[in-house]
Amino acid sequence: MKQSMRNGLVMIGVITGVAGTAHAQNSVTLYGRIDNGIAFVDHASGEDDLVTLRHGLSNSRFGFKGTEDLGGGLKAIFQLENGFNESTGALGNGGRMFGRQAIVGLSGDSWGKVTLGRQYDPLVDLIQPLTADNTFSSVTATPGDIDNYDNSLRVSSSVKYLSPVWNGLQAEAMYGFGNVAGAMGQGATYSGALTYSFNNLSVAGGYFRADNPNPGSGTRRNISSATNAWTGSSDPLFDGIVNSGYISAASISIARVGAQYTAGSFILSGTYSNSQYKSDGFSTFAGEERFNSGTASITYQWTPALAIGTGYTYMSASGNTSATYNQCFAGAVYSLSKRTSVYAVAGYQHASGKQLVQNSNGTTTVQTAQASVGSFGYAGTSNQTIAIIGVRTGF
Repeated sequence: MKQSMRNGLVMIGVITGVAGTAHAQNSVTLYGRIDNGIAFVDHASGEDDLVTLRHGLSNSRFGFKGTEDLGGGLKAIFQLENGFNESTGALGNGGRMFGRQAIVGLSGDSWGKVTLGRQYDPLVDLIQPLTADNTFSSVTATPGDIDNYDNSLRVSSSVKYLSPVWNGLQAEAMYGFGNVAGAMGQGATYSGALTYSFNNLSVAGGYFRADNPNPGSGTRRNISSATNAWTGSSDPLFDGIVNSGYISAASISIARVGAQYTAGSFILSGTYSNSQYKSDGFSTFAGEERFNSGTASITYQWTPALAIGTGYTYMSASGNTSATYNQCFAGAVYSLSKRTSVYAVAGYQHASGKQLVQNSNGTTTVQTAQASVGSFGYAGTSNQTIAIIGVRTGF
């Protein structure tokens, strides 16, 4: 028994020493975040309410990232990031080991950064930091997260370029390969964005598009599984019932702008987006659907430890069906330390009009619009309230 303990301690020491050496030579960092809380959802499914455990501010994750100095201002970089369910321990992001991010690339002090793999698109990188989502997360997102406001979408098989900052201006561009033999453009994803900062004001704008490859015959598969942008039907842009009827779309495009102004302890944010789902002969719906969404929010840093905020979102859908969604949110985050915080967030939404939904057999049905707060994915009636209190810690 004593010998086994000695061997175990020796092995731990060896592993620790090797890890320390690798860390010193390659600047490898292990990091993570765990977020869990108690959530109440009014009308989570039909008239039924729900009390459950779930994250409220951010998805739980752990990852590795690092750099290697190659000389002359050139560095090799990588990042592997896993997402998991903090209540069950199950893998997130479609069951991928590193479904949140898996990238490798090069960066240069004078010319910027090029990365390849599974990664965020430019709208997320440059516009999301200017929104209330950066503090209060999913409760602030557009209904159904139709414009990826909540930055959960990743693009696989992609190459991305991020420029240096030129007098406050920065640009980013991405292309995701469709991986369809003989048809290079089918299933491709491409995006670009610009951001500019001057004193206390920052503005940004960008465009994202994903094409769904033709099936050859029959009905097109859901865009959530047919392209490289999504991993499953519960992924963003089809998060809940708001836009589930359009998962057979021939293409999805998102144009989005955002601005943020800091005035002392106040942060004022505003965004606008136009999201379009277009059909063709392989889609299960006809025509197109357009979602126009605007969000305004204010965050106040009451003390160095306490931030409070509130905001309002209006979204209208037109084209194939017509619906409106009015949503408001409020939240408070109190930092116990640099790593750990407690929080309370709540959102309310009212929906009216008609929406197209996807049935389990692949057909679509027009029904009365149902409320679905933010990107949580619950839906039941025309009104919904969600409230979460929780704790988040990182390392």
